[in-house]
Amino acid sequence: MDLLIVSGLSGAGKSVAIKACEDIGFYCVDNLPTALIPTFVDLAVQSQIERVVLGIDIRERTFFDGLSEALRMLMEGGHQAEILFLEARDEVLIRRYSESRRKHPLATDGTVLQGIEAERELLQHLRFKANRVVDTSDLNVHELRSIIQTAYASEERPDRMHIFVGSFGFKYGVPTHTDLVFDVRFLPNPHFVEELRPQTGQNPEVARYVLETPSGELFMEHLKDFLAALVPLYEQEGKSYLTVSLGCTGGRHRSVATSEALSHYLQQLGYWVTCQHRDIAKRG
Repeated sequence: MDLLIVSGLSGAGKSVAIKACEDIGFYCVDNLPTALIPTFVDLAVQSQIERVVLGIDIRERTFFDGLSEALRMLMEGGHQAEILFLEARDEVLIRRYSESRRKHPLATDGTVLQGIEAERELLQHLRFKANRVVDTSDLNVHELRSIIQTAYASEERPDRMHIFVGSFGFKYGVPTHTDLVFDVRFLPNPHFVEELRPQTGQNPEVARYVLETPSGELFMEHLKDFLAALVPLYEQEGKSYLTVSLGCTGGRHRSVATSEALSHYLQQLGYWVTCQHRDIAKRG
């Protein structure tokens, strides 16, 4: 049985993630008391339920006392549980609470920020244990659903590492949760070519303008060799996924073209690759 535990900071998108899993065939239960997890898993196995998501957060007041024990009992029973942890930057969480007019569960006698800080501290140990951490600060609902469903849609997921390749614009900030960052602002900039400026790096003409140059060819050659050597070392250490971010000024042209090319190369090597473009739709 596939067991996925979804947790994280309040307001980071746990409900969206659980719903996304439900839509691809998981049996989902939210806010189950941790003491009941082993019993529930046994019942699910008896009922021949093959894929289960458990949503767990600080609303369950015995969360911290019971989760480690529940996971230990699962392992002793031959079950393996993967933990997905969702987080976001403080200012983003504050804005989300302001927009929804909800009260943070730990902000009973203080501000939203104080509640967020307290929760972040309480969940630090669980975040460390997580198999996958997703920062939702710069994701909309549809992008988060796409990430979750891409990661967990297949019942027979590839054994090889899942690599997330993403483009971004430095003017909008470097992604907060990434393993490797590459600055491609040294490449020829299509922004200054009138007929290419309205296009993106997904356009073949823009891609050729960026990649089919001495600097573009040299960069991609060395980047491919670097990752071809590095990724197997991450796999040997047991890392299940890797996030690679490529940035240019605005996140529309150079970073998009190089991300697309890198994704295609890694797929050819047999890796499970998801390519995303954070700032491709932004202008100005």
